Amino acid sequence: MSNQRRPLIAGNWKMNGLASAASELKELVAHAEKHAAPKCDILICPPATLLREMAAVAGNSAVEIGGQVCHANESGAHTGDISAEMLKDAGASYCIVGHSERRADHNETNAVVKAKAEAAHRGGLIAIVCVGETLAEREADKTLDVISDQVKNSLPEGATAANTVIAYEPVWAIGTGKTPTPDDVAVVHAHIRKELDALMNDSDQVRVLYGGSVKGSNAEELMAVENVDGALVGGASLKAADFWPIVATSI
Repeated sequence: MSNQRRPLIAGNWKMNGLASAASELKELVAHAEKHAAPKCDILICPPATLLREMAAVAGNSAVEIGGQVCHANESGAHTGDISAEMLKDAGASYCIVGHSERRADHNETNAVVKAKAEAAHRGGLIAIVCVGETLAEREADKTLDVISDQVKNSLPEGATAANTVIAYEPVWAIGTGKTPTPDDVAVVHAHIRKELDALMNDSDQVRVLYGGSVKGSNAEELMAVENVDGALVGGASLKAADFWPIVATSI
């Protein structure tokens, strides 16, 4: 992990969580409040139904709240969709775009992801742009080609270290319990850094997170990998007791 870049430990709750889940955030906030000056940023991205309530619970604590996706437009006839401006209004400061589940289940192309990242910036949110290869792509030795394509074509003009975070999440590792080796992660993160160098003036300050079956038992090893600036955590972020040990590796 680079000393230049402040780590970000982000939890993506996906389609999980009812109002009662606020108790988990309260517990997380209580953990964070024991550290007067945490050395990392802490983020929870709950379902949109919980955003405003969770933002109120987080208050002025070290825990920030984010959205899981946004529409490219500010408003309009888009039933069921949510704009970046709406997320911001509900208390979000970040928005995940291009998560592999969105790319696969909703056919979100690089162009769509780019438009949503632009929308996040327009709405005053930090975009967490996700990239990652499938198992078939990895087995075909196409990992770095896929990553290059996604980074080059998913980042909008105007992307900076202040408004954009990259999250590398090998699709085959999400929710499977499988993780690449630290060496595998190091190779991909170094490649992402190289691609960013060609695209952005402040690329050395852009945070690149690792995501894919991150849990308390492997977080310290993964967070120690060069060019890994934090984590995008799925299932292990739903319970404060599981998520805090991951945060604690960077606190």
